[in-house]
Amino acid sequence: MQNEHIMRTFDEELRSLTNQIGRMGGYAERMVDQAVAALVSGDTDLARKVVADDVYLDEREREIGEKAVVIIAKRQPMAGDLREIVGAIRISGDLERIGDLGKNIAKRTPAVAETRQAARLFRGVSTLSDLALTQLKDVLDAYASRSAEKIGRTRDSDEEIDAVYTSLFRELLTYMMEDPRNITACTHLVFCAKNLERIGDHATNIAETVYHIITGETMPPERPKEDRSHAVVAAPPGDDTGKI
Repeated sequence: MQNEHIMRTFDEELRSLTNQIGRMGGYAERMVDQAVAALVSGDTDLARKVVADDVYLDEREREIGEKAVVIIAKRQPMAGDLREIVGAIRISGDLERIGDLGKNIAKRTPAVAETRQAARLFRGVSTLSDLALTQLKDVLDAYASRSAEKIGRTRDSDEEIDAVYTSLFRELLTYMMEDPRNITACTHLVFCAKNLERIGDHATNIAETVYHIITGETMPPERPKEDRSHAVVAAPPGDDTGKI
């Protein structure tokens, strides 16, 4: 009877960790979505709210870490249970960083909103945000359902995010060359786009952690990376031989 009680309590502690990760993930998704909405619409009030909301994710990461340490000390878990607890620590760290990236996007909203830009400058950012948030949602769903089948496809979707980021980088660089008045806004948008690309990377990290939790194995090391922004070169004015 005593052992049954201990095991039931342990199971409840593990479920609590899973539920906390789920709430943290939903909050991170919402922060990024609101940050991009604020950026596109020039809503500085919403941007300030996103910046303030980041405190919640910081607190939840600390709380999950502390709870995990206590569980390990009390229960001395093995195998799958230990993977579950250590995985929760790693996932909470990635989610906290996603919140930071969302906050950084929100912090750039006032600078972009100072000189209202054409809608075309924001289309690529919105597309990139949709891709990154879809990837994050899918991997959090896989974690909640403990479904390993979707993990490989979720990680592979990072290739599309990298490709869109490279294309957007090229497009924003073109806008800056066409009209110097676009330089300030486009520079901030380049940083925002990079933050969204990094959110995709953190979602990929979570996918690999979830796969390890479920299977006890490490995903194959071949991780697609299609960010080619380092190779984008702007040709001098009047020179058609360069690449953009």
